[in-house]
Amino acid sequence: MTKTKNPMTFAIIGTGMVGTAIGILLKKAGHLVSALADTSPAHLRRAAARLGKIPTFHDPGKPAAYAACLLITTPDDIIAQACAQAVRGVDMRGKTVFHMSGAGGLDLLESAAQAGAKVACIHPLQSFSTIEGAVQSIPGSYFGVTAGRGAKALASAVVRDLGGIPLVITSGQKPLYHLAACMASNYLVSLMSLVESAYLRVGFSRKDARRAFLPLVYGSLKNIEAHGCAKALTGPIARGDAGTIRKHMQALAEAPPEIASVYAELGRITVKLAMEKGTLKPDQAKTITGLLKGVKK
Repeated sequence: MTKTKNPMTFAIIGTGMVGTAIGILLKKAGHLVSALADTSPAHLRRAAARLGKIPTFHDPGKPAAYAACLLITTPDDIIAQACAQAVRGVDMRGKTVFHMSGAGGLDLLESAAQAGAKVACIHPLQSFSTIEGAVQSIPGSYFGVTAGRGAKALASAVVRDLGGIPLVITSGQKPLYHLAACMASNYLVSLMSLVESAYLRVGFSRKDARRAFLPLVYGSLKNIEAHGCAKALTGPIARGDAGTIRKHMQALAEAPPEIASVYAELGRITVKLAMEKGTLKPDQAKTITGLLKGVKK
């Protein structure tokens, strides 16, 4: 990560995992993290231990006086409230307020805009389970950037300083943008939990199940990266192998209903993708779709 040529001061409101990781990356880039705020004493202590001896507050209304940029990394449902508290009674002209919600628009920062601040959202398309993991994975990730008047250049520059790649989107596009991100990350985890449960029913241990299916998952992801979704598709539906689908149907009769439901729904999508790939003939698609309709949900 290269040092910024235009160092700025940042106050961070919300010192959970993401806020702390972003603070670490801002410091690495050469910016100054000048104040922290959080209602959780434990979170404040953890962040301060990583970011140095800087003013810390439980009141989000305190840090704005310490920085040119205010970064709100609270849970989505309290961003608007935290913003309103942060800017109350403060001259925000010349300052910029950011939030990091994936689905939330600039309306969450309306109080800051009314107080004279520029406003923007920078959202990393990445998943985090630890602060250290976030620090490692954020550089190289795409960020959804939604910016108010006069803030786009600065927001994009901050993303680049974090090692990210800015992708400009509008507030209206954000819900669908975030929905797709949730499907790619959260729902993949949910799908893998069903895969694991199926292998447990076969008799595998959890450890052996993961060892068995994860190389398959990694291989599929590499194929998608190299060739795109349609060309990466393999398996019985892509081959038009209705006989194998019938065997799956027999197994589903003994499987939990959530496995059957997901199998059928994804199977129908897979039929369309196989048609797009050109490996599934119309009559084969009709047969397999008919079989999938017989899955009890």
